[in-house]
Amino acid sequence: MPTIRELVAAIRQRDGVEAAIVLGRDGLLIDGQAVTNLDAEGLAAHVPSIITAADEFGAASQRGPLVTGVFEHPRGLVVVSVLSPEAMLLVLVQPEANIGQLLFELRRNREQMAALV
Repeated sequence: MPTIRELVAAIRQRDGVEAAIVLGRDGLLIDGQAVTNLDAEGLAAHVPSIITAADEFGAASQRGPLVTGVFEHPRGLVVVSVLSPEAMLLVLVQPEANIGQLLFELRRNREQMAALV
């Protein structure tokens, strides 16, 4: 079984991925890799508030808690995937990258990834 570090490295090596970060619900970095101009710890710190808001929306809309969120910004995409009650995965992707396969693999391998954390 791969380690969390190997998982992060494998995601980071995909075409167009600028950051792959595993973090706790408290926003603290568990492991991560990012291009040099991005602060992995700083990025991780912002994620819990996004998850909380999405979970509240899920409750209000009767959809349940967030599992995966994709946010499109002018300079790229952000994917947040809840791996377990304790851990989340944040992936920053360049705007031209094809994220279809990434989303499929995250969904298919969520339980295996959660077991690593």
